[in-house]
Amino acid sequence: MDTGAMPFTLAELLATPALRLSLAAGAGSSSLGRPISAAHVSELTRPGSWLQGGELLMTVGLLLPMDAPSCRAYVADLRAANACALGLGLGRELPYQVAPEPLVAAAAEAGLPLLTVPEEVPFIAVTKAVFAAQAAEERRALETALEVQRRLTAAAATGGVTGILDAWHRATGLAAGVLDLLGRPLVTAGDAADALVDEAAVVLPTMARHGLRGSAVVDLPGRRASVQPVGAARLRGYAVVAGVPGPLLPVLVSLLSLEMERRHLAGDPERRRRAAVLGRLLAADAGRAAELLAGLGVRTRTLRGVAISTIPPRAAEGAAGSAAETAAGTAAGTAAGAAGAGDLAADLALALPGGLVRVASGGAVVELLAPDDADVAALLARFAPGRPAGVGGAVDPGIAATSLRQASALLPASARAGRPLFADEGVTSRLLWELAPPEVLRGFADTVLAALDDKLADTLRAWLEQNSSLEAAAAQLGVHRHTVRNRLEKIERLTGRSLAVAADRHELWLALRLRDVAVAGAARGERDPERR
Repeated sequence: MDTGAMPFTLAELLATPALRLSLAAGAGSSSLGRPISAAHVSELTRPGSWLQGGELLMTVGLLLPMDAPSCRAYVADLRAANACALGLGLGRELPYQVAPEPLVAAAAEAGLPLLTVPEEVPFIAVTKAVFAAQAAEERRALETALEVQRRLTAAAATGGVTGILDAWHRATGLAAGVLDLLGRPLVTAGDAADALVDEAAVVLPTMARHGLRGSAVVDLPGRRASVQPVGAARLRGYAVVAGVPGPLLPVLVSLLSLEMERRHLAGDPERRRRAAVLGRLLAADAGRAAELLAGLGVRTRTLRGVAISTIPPRAAEGAAGSAAETAAGTAAGTAAGAAGAGDLAADLALALPGGLVRVASGGAVVELLAPDDADVAALLARFAPGRPAGVGGAVDPGIAATSLRQASALLPASARAGRPLFADEGVTSRLLWELAPPEVLRGFADTVLAALDDKLADTLRAWLEQNSSLEAAAAQLGVHRHTVRNRLEKIERLTGRSLAVAADRHELWLALRLRDVAVAGAARGERDPERR
């Protein structure tokens, strides 16, 4: 079913019996298929500047010289204005009773259809016929749109998101899909829908930053797609539809938004239950933890604790001035964070069906236990950009509380670093780097390792990584173990530290790790935390 207004073409105008129009030039099929936007009368010899494109221009040729150069210039002016066709009025009391040969030749040469209007048909009759046909087509399109809207509404009442998309595809023939907040397909309709949503996913990161105010038209190989945000008060997902936005697209998006909000509300009791289970899981022993997760249908070998602060990083700074002003700023930030904590927790729960989410610390923190297959970095980038966040290590579900404590402990450092921190990214040296003045730590590393060249530093690193094994370090470096021993003795002489003393080994290892962090940060273009 076609849901848009079909243009009134030149061929249809010629086929109107009451008008008795004839085609004197430009009989090509492509020319006759041109849509007519309007019918206009002008006796100007250069009427192009008064046209907008697509018009049938009618004239009696009163002022037009009928020589070949003048006719070619006249027709070229119409072609440049993208006129649909030229209509010449004929009659005994008019300048011409038949179409003049110079005008016919110029029109044929330029590929501009030339129609002749008989004496008994006034120009106004042609104009009325054009606008009557357009009005009839618009009425037909409106009736069709209302019928499709009724079908979509009926589908929404009984079939949810799947029913709406199936009804859309049956009515329009256009493929469509609905994606969740992470861009994962929830429902698709149409043979080309899967490829459509995959290719349109490129614009989702940009759209996510604009929330419900964002939309896009994506040029795909051989076709186009419209991507629209879905949701009422908050963004709940995306609708991807083949083609460009039409009059029925807002109807589709509105119905999908209602269904996505209904889906969100329907999941609220389950989210509360899972939040309660999270609390019990943190207090349970290993055996009880497995039982609790099994009751939720969660099958995972490990869980990773995630803590996200809902308070803006600088809220605690308050306003510059008195202690009272600072306290007021902190309170305002806490209140704002608590207000959005529920929405953040709900978004995470919908995006991570196998996870457990709850709001903690009076709304100041959202806690999450994510299964081992979850892309935590992507979750944080999508739902908590710019928020302090800590991610604990992957642990057995029985000791999930340990990972969550790790995550919570990383929040202050994350706020200072301006990015999420992970417990397994070399946490000791990373935390020192984020918390202490970088120039102090860089100076410590340079002082400890200043006398070592790259070869000696690599040897020291390999030996420490291999738990002080000469053989393992030699294999890693591709040298003889005696070479490793000789280099270690030289390291002791140059640094003044004994590798037999645990404190000295720790100091050397820490210096190496701090240097690694500094080099990695410089490679990524990171600024020192003190200078953010």
